[in-house]
Amino acid sequence: MSSADESLRPRVAGFRTKLLVAIMLLVTLLTLLALYLAQSSLAENFEEDLQREFQGELAAIDRTQELRRVALVERCRGLVRRPRIRAAFEDDALDLLYPNAADELRDLVGRLDQPRPPGPPPALNAQFYRFLDRNGKVIRPPAGSERAVGILTPGEESRLALPGLSEGPQIGYLVREGKGESPALSEIIAMPIISLDTGELLAALVLGFEPPEFVGRDTHAGMKRGIWQDGRLFGPDFPAAAALRLAGNVDRAAAAPVRVALAGVPHLLFSNRLNPGSGYPPAFEACVYPLLDLEARQRRLRWQVLSAGTLLLLLGLAGSHVVSARLSAPVERLAQDSEVDRARRAQAEAALEMTSAELQRSARFSADASHQLKTPVTVLRAGLEELLAQDNLTPEECAEVSALIHQTYRLSSLIEDLLLLSRLDAGRLKLEFVPVNLSALIEASLDDLGALPEDFGLEVENDFPPDLWIVGEKRYTAIILQNLLENARKYNRQGGRIRVVARIEAGWVRLTVGNTGRSIPVAAQAHIFERFHRGAIGENVPGYGLGLNLARELARLHQGELRLIGSDADWTEFEVSFRLADPVSRSAPPA
Repeated sequence: MSSADESLRPRVAGFRTKLLVAIMLLVTLLTLLALYLAQSSLAENFEEDLQREFQGELAAIDRTQELRRVALVERCRGLVRRPRIRAAFEDDALDLLYPNAADELRDLVGRLDQPRPPGPPPALNAQFYRFLDRNGKVIRPPAGSERAVGILTPGEESRLALPGLSEGPQIGYLVREGKGESPALSEIIAMPIISLDTGELLAALVLGFEPPEFVGRDTHAGMKRGIWQDGRLFGPDFPAAAALRLAGNVDRAAAAPVRVALAGVPHLLFSNRLNPGSGYPPAFEACVYPLLDLEARQRRLRWQVLSAGTLLLLLGLAGSHVVSARLSAPVERLAQDSEVDRARRAQAEAALEMTSAELQRSARFSADASHQLKTPVTVLRAGLEELLAQDNLTPEECAEVSALIHQTYRLSSLIEDLLLLSRLDAGRLKLEFVPVNLSALIEASLDDLGALPEDFGLEVENDFPPDLWIVGEKRYTAIILQNLLENARKYNRQGGRIRVVARIEAGWVRLTVGNTGRSIPVAAQAHIFERFHRGAIGENVPGYGLGLNLARELARLHQGELRLIGSDADWTEFEVSFRLADPVSRSAPPA
């Protein structure tokens, strides 16, 4: 095993450990979130089930009480319509009121002065009755008739009064203090007495009844009910200590259920008003529902959910180990490949530095060699021109010397191209862009082309607008044009054609140069811009294979491009692009 593999192993193991910890944390958080949501949903469902069950039982009891109350109201309404009671008010014979009422109300109240038989009282039997005048004040019964109308203390009797009479019955509750006994509660109904002739309120009959018993209503549910009046809770289901404990929560339970504890057992407390719209003080019905069985069921379900969640968490942690191992495998391979790639990159960078240094040396050598060759070639041309000027040379010798002079010009052109390419390679060629009249350069290049000594009988076509301005440098733009036109001439055929076209497209000038002649083979088209490349069609054509490469590099320095459009069917065409000069820059002095 290599040292790179040895150094890689701790990092890979550390990544696998971090991945495992991250997945385990994610699984744990998701499981805890699921447990929390399950617990919240469970508690909410239990609360809804509890309220639904409680409200169902409460509605059943309330329906029974409502039927009883409706029966009482109807019975009392029938009593106040009896003529002897109404006549006492209409004839202003109040001294006959209670004696007449004793006979008229006998079937409802029985004999209050007689002992009550053992057992629960009849549902529609009254405990007492009194009359109120039209102002709502109590009309006291005559002395000695207290047992017939029901015994009330002066304070209790005064609490039967109303601030005003109403055309409908009014419900209330009266706290009665018994001698040596705990306080008792009576349900009272104030039934208005209305004149049949005029329809006006004459008085009201107030009847007191013993509230119904609620013990044993539902032994399974264990619900208990009582009545909240005057800051105290009344009901046989509540011992005194429980009544005191609940007393402070009844008012709050009217708005929303309240949790309370009775004898260490949690209960849910509800309350609602029994006499809404009545002139009597408000009274509330208090109901408590035990939560012991419910919480036991809730605990069982909670443990089941926690057990399932724990099992799910363990499975998730085990799965995390498997998943992390599988996920880290590609990373391990990637890390190994990265180490190999890093080593290869280091080798490539080292090789690139060596190659760059060699290229720099080659560029310097080319520049130095080209520079050093310029002087000998110039001296050689001067000597040949002096030799050609002598008078003793034969025509054959003059032709040979002229050919040598022409070769010196070709050699000078090659040296100039090599010097320019070396500057391009070294990045030392900087252009100063100014507006250049491309139309004028094309015309000048075409004139130079027509002045060459070789006559191929070529036909030159051109199509370009006058005063076509581009952004560039005049000298190097002219070199691009000269190389393209020189190629079009050299690789043409006898009596062929050259076409030069320039068009403006979206802020660019597209200049195309086409010529007839042998087509460039498809295999060679990808190499025509390489230096010193000469295809099969150029074997008998003078040149060194630098023109197209130099023209493309200069076009790119102008932020344009030189490309071969096509070469087939006796036609070859190149395109070079230049940036179009804006009108503001054209106003500057022309280049």
